[in-house]
Amino acid sequence: MWYRPQGFKLGGDGRAQLRVRQLSAGYGSFEVIRNLSLDVRAGLTVVLGPNGAGKTTLLKALTAQIPFRGEVLLDGDDMPEKTHEIVQAGVALVPEGRQLFPQMTVRENLELGAWLSPAAARSSRLETVLADFPKLRERSTQLAGTMSGGEQQMVAIARAMMSAPRLLMLDEPSLGLAPRMVDELLAIVRRIADAGVTVLMVEQNVRKALAIADRGYVMESGALVAHGDARLLVRSSVIREAYLGDADGPGAKAAVRGSGQAAGRTQ
Repeated sequence: MWYRPQGFKLGGDGRAQLRVRQLSAGYGSFEVIRNLSLDVRAGLTVVLGPNGAGKTTLLKALTAQIPFRGEVLLDGDDMPEKTHEIVQAGVALVPEGRQLFPQMTVRENLELGAWLSPAAARSSRLETVLADFPKLRERSTQLAGTMSGGEQQMVAIARAMMSAPRLLMLDEPSLGLAPRMVDELLAIVRRIADAGVTVLMVEQNVRKALAIADRGYVMESGALVAHGDARLLVRSSVIREAYLGDADGPGAKAAVRGSGQAAGRTQ
């Protein structure tokens, strides 16, 4: 086990709330997301959908990596316009592919997660993270590039926790990992949410993501097609037909279809 079950002490004061309204974003003249609205509240929210649905584009827009049109509010205030200001506001992103520095040690990668904090805070947070992820203490001098994909993902999550976020975003954290590592990683994400950090996770592993989530949104071609309580959404026809191969399960007719309906019920 990579983590201490009672861990995850890092996190800012108060549970963050994110409100997104009529968000449109893309690359150059190509618009990937169109008029998307969603709410991320305390707990764990997942955004599901196939490749090309716009999930990563959504996270890039929310973290000011690409321009967007629409309204993004963090705890009722406009989200800062610059990425480093977003981090200072208590938001951290674990990007797809982890994006560690392979020729740096685990410890050095972790320290970069608190680069905007005073040196004393970085030292204190490092000790807390190493207590929460005891195996990373054992590997602290190992080069990050020599670790397995699952091990690197643990480093990436721990690095994000070094900034003591109130809102943690994760982009496809289970991508390419062995099933056992996926289970452990998703258990970590759930425990982080239970410890008081609001979590927004983009995932393709629909069944496992909904099993640990509080609520979910489904994206297709840059728009929302369904949303709701995770326990109900997993039984909806939208999920069963498109992702689980079962259109006749219990509650199949409970699906929320159409992005307009989905946005209307988000309130």
